[in-house]
Formats: sequence, C-alpha cells, structure tokens
Amino acid sequence: MVCMPRQLKRPGGELGLLTRGSHWRVLGPAARIVESLSHAMRLFAPRSTVPIASRASAGTASPARVWYPSSHRSEKTPVKIRVVLRTMLAAAALSSGGCVREPEGQFSPSARVAKLEPKFREEISSILTGNCGTPLAPKFAGEPKTDLQHLALGAQVYTRLCRQCHGVSGDGNGLEAVHMLPKPRDYRPGIFKFTSTVYGAKPLREDLIRTVTRGIAGTSMPSFRIYPREEIEAVVDYVLALTRRGELENQLADAAEFDGAIDRQEVPKLIDGIAAKWTAARGLVVFPVTPMPVLTAARVAQGKQAFLTRGCASCHGEDGRGQTKENIGVDAWNNPTKAADLTSGMLRGGTEPLDIYRHIVAGINGTPMPSFEGAFAKEPETMWNLAAFVLDLSNLRRKGTIPEAGLLKPLPGVGKSASIVPRAKDASGPVAGEFSAGRGDRGFVPGSE
Repeated sequence: MVCMPRQLKRPGGELGLLTRGSHWRVLGPAARIVESLSHAMRLFAPRSTVPIASRASAGTASPARVWYPSSHRSEKTPVKIRVVLRTMLAAAALSSGGCVREPEGQFSPSARVAKLEPKFREEISSILTGNCGTPLAPKFAGEPKTDLQHLALGAQVYTRLCRQCHGVSGDGNGLEAVHMLPKPRDYRPGIFKFTSTVYGAKPLREDLIRTVTRGIAGTSMPSFRIYPREEIEAVVDYVLALTRRGELENQLADAAEFDGAIDRQEVPKLIDGIAAKWTAARGLVVFPVTPMPVLTAARVAQGKQAFLTRGCASCHGEDGRGQTKENIGVDAWNNPTKAADLTSGMLRGGTEPLDIYRHIVAGINGTPMPSFEGAFAKEPETMWNLAAFVLDLSNLRRKGTIPEAGLLKPLPGVGKSASIVPRAKDASGPVAGEFSAGRGDRGFVPGSE
C-alpha cells in the first residue's frame, strides 16, 4: 500500500498523512517534511513502500515504512539527486516517531451510555465484550453457530477498508467522516435505508451484500465489486455483528435509564429478541402484486400524471428536482435530509424497475420517504407506472435533455448555496453544476447491473 498525500488534522492539532487501504500514517512534524519530499520524489519515479528498521514507536511494535522509488525509476534521474532525496526522506520518516501503524482501536460507548453513571458504563462494557467480543476478535450476538474465523476475516476487511469512514464501533464517525455528506451510515440503531423488505423491517443479508458490491451513487460509498466474494460476505457479517452490538447497547442503556438497574439474567432474552427481528425479515420481503409490464412511453405518461396528483410532487417537485418548501427533514440518524433530485441520474437504492417499485411500496427506512402501499393498494399498475416515470426522469440527462436548474436551496448540513445561472437558449453544452449527457461513468442505466 502507498501513502496518499492527504492531510488529516488530528486531535490536538497533530498533522498526519493517512494511508488508503491500510492504517499507516506519518506522525507529527515529520508529516509536512515527508509530504514535501514525497511530492519531489514523484518527479523522478513511481512510489512504493518498503519496511525499514526504526526505533519502536509508542504503543506499537510494527516496523515503520517510508516511500522509496520503485525499481522502474527513470534511468535519466541523476544518481546524486536520488541518493539525496532518499536520505532526506528516510531521515524525515524516522524523526518524531516515523511512519507507524494506527492503533487497532477500541469500541467507544454511545452518547447515551457515556452519560450514565460509571458503574453502569462499566457493566454495559463488560456485557458487550462478553457477548459481542472486541473489534478484532468479534462475536455475533444471537448467532452462536457463526464461524468465528469467518467473522475475524470480516473484522480485518472492515479495519482495512471501512473503518476510516464508519468508525471502529460502526457509529459513522471514522476519521474521514467529517469530510463527507451524506454522512457514513451509523450501523448501531439497526436501520438500513436500501432494503427489499417492508418499511420498518430489518434488511436481508443479501441487501447489504448488494449495497457493498455496487456502492451507493452520489455518496462517498464506493463499489467493492473488485474484492473476493468471500471478503464481501465476511465484512457484511461483521457489520451485522456491529449492528447487533449497537442494538444491545441501546437496550442496556434503556434498562439503566428507566429501571435504574441492569439484570444480567435478562441479557439472553434481549439478545434473542434482537435476533428474532432479523430472522423475521426473511418473511417480510416486498414482492410485486402484478408481474412487471413492459415500461412503455404510455406508462411513463400515466406515471407522470400519478406523480403530479398523488403526493409525490409535494416533496420531489413537479419537475422531480426536489426544489419545494416541504423538501426538508431529519432522518433517523438526526441528520438533515431532503427528497432526492430524481433527474440527477443517481438512484441510490438501485436502478432496476423492481428497486424503484419496492421503494414506492415500502418507502425508505430512516427517512421521511413514506410507504405508498396503502395509497395504491387497489391500483397495483400505478406503482409500475410511477417506476417507469422515475426511470425516465433519471435518464433525461443521458438522453440529452438538461432540466432547468432553477433556484437551488441550501443542501442540508451545508451553508447557503448560490443559485445556478439558467441555461442560455443558444448554449450547446451543460452549464456549471450540470451533468453532460451520456451514459455516466458508473453505468446507472436500467438493466446494466
């Protein structure tokens, strides 16, 4: 793995350079020197990292690593320059602790638990460790037959690829989270947005595998489809273990707050109750009432009429861009949220007609998007018509039609946004802030996944 020239402001003002895909970082004052030298070395050769002997760093026995030119460096590079840069880079990395592995981390208590009396905090921590394990030696509460080696592999994959955003505890407060909007998911409440089950139900394991595999368009959640299936399944199971841990922690906090005591004999019942909800999800999958029809232009027109008259436009707007007074709210994680701009071409929950059908029927968990199952119970074909219209809206830009920008409202969680200048009538290309027509780099076209 190679270190990225990415600066992170650490607690206490310490500047560090965080690696991508691993947990090596350059500490303290050496960070600025190494960053400058690493930029200089790029002028002469590709980068690679190799272990070097170094003094032991506090709290770790791992060897330090520094950047050295690879064996494919240009032969035109003056030998003296290479030697000088190599020596300076090594010296910088060795100073102030050098480049060391990040601490493995420990589970942190939730905000609720942190406010409890010390005796309750200690007891909850003890119960969670006994039933859920540690970050790198996890247990799956409520699933005694789980292969612990498989779960340990998931912990390793999570530490390598997910912890930077989602945090050690799965609370969505990783090192990188402060830079992201939308925020990384907090797994602890046990709520997941993009599922195949009814509103309020737990997702299927397959739902999470699908999300990890294809990523979520328009967010910082990338696709991990290049990784082995075994690793994807393992990390999903680890995320589910983190979720069970978070749900148990919340129920223990309830007992401490409302009962003034935690009965350890009741803990197995709490765990069984949590597990039962996940098991029940298998019988709560949303299946279409009628077979999916061919989504013709006539169905798109009928879907548009339903969109305008049955409540969809009140949040998404008549043009589907979400520029309405009602388009604001708070999600289950207490983050500001807004209805999607359906013309953006980025349908986060999936681009297949069935994905959209399910979101219309079941709504989207943890968000203000409600279920419309009752509204269309006697009109099952209307849900397919709406799916056809939403798909058509999402592909407008790819077909060369650029919707008018209008006056954009501030994005939730961000400062005020300036309005976008409307397109001139004779403009031939997209204006600032608009997507150019075409397929898009992630292939979000119906039937492409």
